[in-house]
Amino acid sequence: MILYPAIDLKDGNAVRLYKGDMGKATVFNENPAAQAMEFVKAGCEWLHLVDLNGAFAGEPVNAKPVEEILAQTKVPAQLGGGIRDMATIERWLSKGLQRVILGTVAVENPDLVREACRAFPGHVAVGIDARNGMVATKGWAEETNVTATDLAKSFEDAGVAAIIYTDINRDGAMQGPNVAETAALANAVSIPVIASGGVSSLDDLHALKSCGAPLNGAISGRALYDGAIDLKQALDLLKA
Repeated sequence: MILYPAIDLKDGNAVRLYKGDMGKATVFNENPAAQAMEFVKAGCEWLHLVDLNGAFAGEPVNAKPVEEILAQTKVPAQLGGGIRDMATIERWLSKGLQRVILGTVAVENPDLVREACRAFPGHVAVGIDARNGMVATKGWAEETNVTATDLAKSFEDAGVAAIIYTDINRDGAMQGPNVAETAALANAVSIPVIASGGVSSLDDLHALKSCGAPLNGAISGRALYDGAIDLKQALDLLKA
């Protein structure tokens, strides 16, 4: 399993939200690129980036800090938030991003996901953010009547590189991930699944690793900033 340290970007800063509420943001670093370098120096092999403002705006807003991170770090990075057309996908991949994460458009325009997967094989992930099992879009502000599992299954034949599954009610709450639902989703599809939301201790990572599903990795944010998870110990645990 891969550990993906999360750098969520709001107004140019590295922040963490509480259960997806933009009004409940804690700033952890005013220099996101420096934060990224800290994670890389500690040994992380990937970075998970989110343009929070972009998720609401429907277009990239925090492009500058993302570009600075890509310029200063040499590990692959994935980015979600405000990526809703082919031009934006192509632009980010041309700037050195390894993987784009398509969330809202996966619900509203699934044909775009398929087109992107054909054009950029291996570089397109789908972000499935769910509240009580139902997919939420537009920065988690709008709930749909689509279940997370049904959405994931709909892309089985599309060539999606990974699914990032986030339980919104657990995100930033330091209450542990929804291991059961994450495992159920991973066992329901052949696409690699990355767990997100609530990963707040080494025990959480151990639970995900031993959940009985072939998870690709786990994303953690607040716990790394707060020191609840020691990054080196976490990396050793997941590599063992």
